Amino acid sequence: MKRLSILGSTGSIGRSTLAVVAEYPDKFAVVGLAAGKNVELLAEQVARFRPALVSVQDEAAAARLRELVAPGPEILAGRAGALAVATASVELVVSAMVGVVGLEPTLAAIRAGLPVALANKETLVAAGPLVMNLARERGVPLIPVDSEHSAIFQALQGQHRADIRCLWLTASGGPFRSWEADRLERATAAQALKHPNWSMGPKITIDSATLMNKALEVIEASVLFGLPVDQIGVYVHPQSIVHSLVEFVDGSVIAQLGVPDMRLPIAYALNYPRRLPLNSPPLDLCRIARLTFETPDKTRFPGLALGYAAARTGGTMPAVLNAANEVAVAAFLEGRLRFPEIPRVVARTMEAHEACGLTDLGQVLAVNRWASDFAAGLISPKVDD
Repeated sequence: MKRLSILGSTGSIGRSTLAVVAEYPDKFAVVGLAAGKNVELLAEQVARFRPALVSVQDEAAAARLRELVAPGPEILAGRAGALAVATASVELVVSAMVGVVGLEPTLAAIRAGLPVALANKETLVAAGPLVMNLARERGVPLIPVDSEHSAIFQALQGQHRADIRCLWLTASGGPFRSWEADRLERATAAQALKHPNWSMGPKITIDSATLMNKALEVIEASVLFGLPVDQIGVYVHPQSIVHSLVEFVDGSVIAQLGVPDMRLPIAYALNYPRRLPLNSPPLDLCRIARLTFETPDKTRFPGLALGYAAARTGGTMPAVLNAANEVAVAAFLEGRLRFPEIPRVVARTMEAHEACGLTDLGQVLAVNRWASDFAAGLISPKVDD
């Protein structure tokens, strides 16, 4: 039985991970859960999966959780709690916290020699070289959980990296794929959160609408698979059936296809290198009938171009892009920023930053704070009427 710690258990990926675990109680045991402030859902997870160790965002949430759960698990809070869950005695850590907050626990798990199923893309975006170098030093495998990177990971099994010509990530295009620029100015958070294919958390759903998620994934793929960013391309694929493609030097292309269900890449990561039969509908290509692909419109969705620019600059610039985007997305969800202004805030923050090489975690966190503060300073308390 494989023992698991799950960082971000109440988020979208965390919930889907526990859904897979629930299908295979004889294969997986949950040892640790780390979450934010969704104490009610976490209490339900504790009751069902009976972890020995649980962490929440702060002491107030910890006190509330102690009221809701029967005596049993050790309940911790804050940074120390997340690090404890990340370094518990397990065979796999699922890193699914949203944002750069997941970076330090992920590094702690790697430093402890624990394999990581990585769903927190910000970890590789903000500190990719530090993470990959540490993983190599410790001999720790990083198994991608994002559907696109899992698809590439699967397509590369048994292949030689030197034979790769290009990696192709696919994007659904989000809910605004066909909207005109003037209509985007009036897009609301409620509209942006209606993703056509995937069920995801609010932050990544907004990133999908701006195509910033693809910007982050391009950087992540470059780091994870050790390729220059110019060998990584993006197709808009509205059906979300082809999750990524690998093009080889002989012209061959290997693609990974599947229904848009995050349980598939999660199950592959949990049980790698073996696959798990899942209670999910099979892929029916005859019913789907058409698979279409488009070139991304970088004029209407400039976030993608910002990702390529940050990757080419390297060093601390990807961390700046990521931090500014987190602040801008939060402001949009709160009604303090218009949709097209999200990439504008990111661009202005990047322009104000002089990138330098990555050195350590402290530097990354300092750059993240600077970029967050700078981006916040660009945003008005409320949207003008």
